[in-house]
Amino acid sequence: MTILLAKLIWICGVISWYLIRYPFARRSRKTKIVRRDYKVREAILLTISAAGLGFLPALYMFTPVLKVANYPIQIWQPWMGAIIFGLALYMFRQTHRALDRYWSVTLEVKERHILMTDGVYKRVRHPMYAAFWLWALAQAVLIPNAIAGLAGLVGFGTLYFLRVRKEEALMIETFGDEYKLYMQRTHRVIPHVY
Repeated sequence: MTILLAKLIWICGVISWYLIRYPFARRSRKTKIVRRDYKVREAILLTISAAGLGFLPALYMFTPVLKVANYPIQIWQPWMGAIIFGLALYMFRQTHRALDRYWSVTLEVKERHILMTDGVYKRVRHPMYAAFWLWALAQAVLIPNAIAGLAGLVGFGTLYFLRVRKEEALMIETFGDEYKLYMQRTHRVIPHVY
């Protein structure tokens, strides 16, 4: 029963993620892109992240393919995973609301793009990444499988560590000293830590 609850929480979390993102994705598509840094490298990073946060966990959920890496689930895991996933979804929603039509999956600058520095962006430069780190952590707690459970941390971590500097360089190029000053007073993902 505990494993079923954990699976249900993960599935509900993923569906909620989609329901949060969909209206913002529609609005974002209507805003003209003035610069886009989308190359093969970016496509590969997005694929690795999607495999870790989606494909491998789904493979675990709906097939016995990864059962060799299963381990016993503890009674606290679904509840802890639900709390962490809830925080991830809250942060995810707040980030989308703040960015609205300027949000994008890839590294893009939109027409009349503005630099967000308040709300969830007041202390953290990348709250969307913070939300995905929380999702990956929730997945590791919810899925008692050494492959599928940890795949989110590895998959998203790969995207994050190979993309964040490039994204910040794009922001410096776009916003100049305004972004450099913003960097001095904020942290990347965790307030007062990183």
